[in-house]
Amino acid sequence: MLRLLSLLQAHREWSGADLAERLGVTPRTVRRDVDRLRELGYPVNASPGTGGGYQLGAGAALPPLLLDDDEAVAVAVGLRTAAGSGIDGVGETSVGALAKLEQVLPDRLRRRVSALTTFTVPVLRTAESPVDPSVLTELAAACRDSERLRFEYRDHGGSATRRTVEPHRLVCTERRWYLVAWDVDRSGWRTFRADRILPRPPHGPRFPPRTPPAEDLAAYVSEGVARRVYAAQAVVRLHVPVTEAARVVGPMDGVLEAEGESTCLLRTGATGLDVLVIHVALMGLEFEVIEPRAVEDHVRVVRDRLSRALDRSARPADGGRTTCRPGG
Repeated sequence: MLRLLSLLQAHREWSGADLAERLGVTPRTVRRDVDRLRELGYPVNASPGTGGGYQLGAGAALPPLLLDDDEAVAVAVGLRTAAGSGIDGVGETSVGALAKLEQVLPDRLRRRVSALTTFTVPVLRTAESPVDPSVLTELAAACRDSERLRFEYRDHGGSATRRTVEPHRLVCTERRWYLVAWDVDRSGWRTFRADRILPRPPHGPRFPPRTPPAEDLAAYVSEGVARRVYAAQAVVRLHVPVTEAARVVGPMDGVLEAEGESTCLLRTGATGLDVLVIHVALMGLEFEVIEPRAVEDHVRVVRDRLSRALDRSARPADGGRTTCRPGG
């Protein structure tokens, strides 16, 4: 029954045949165990017909032996706070747990949670671009249920477009949330900043999941944010071990690749060559440009510009000449 309950919590709806296959039992056993869960207070709904199935719904009260009302409110508020914090490794887990909890949370407790999160202001917020936790749980649910998602998306300049996507996964970086999804209208994988997404239900229909664009989605998003979206891109060799470089280079600064015991490669990008060169220089690490040649040439341009600035600073303001005043 615990395995059955776990499956019901992990997916929006299951057919009896699918549950029986997953659990290695007969459909009759599934029906019997569903009845036992109902007796324990778990609101398991069943819909008849070929398209029907079992679904864990919200009841008048939380299932027994889990959380009382005050505990449920405390946990939900804590999860929402953690989900918006941007703390590495905590945000994604919090969203998953919050999606499960809100699936069975009674309306009266939803109102209490909403009031607490709406009318309180946290002193600390580590996320650079906070996202409404209700939006995160809606995105997470669409990913979980393989359900097409419709939303309004604002670009960097504030212009809004309507998107229809097949959501795959939410990724939390050290500062922001991103949705990795297949853009139906553009026929390609896209990465969307969650704080720029405004869901526009109804969502659906369901879709068969696609093969993701990369095995390591965290690295995929980091590379996209740090490099692919920028006009100026470069590969530089850092003359420090990759472990040492990782203390300085964050996921949003670029993608590191171990090369040897004392060097590593950094793939990065910026809005322009000036910004790119200064961005790498300010890391405080010895480096050399591998590609492209334009970046190497621009390093010389910046070097000469800085040298001229130093030369001007070293000369007296009047160029060393003595000024004679009338009558002096």
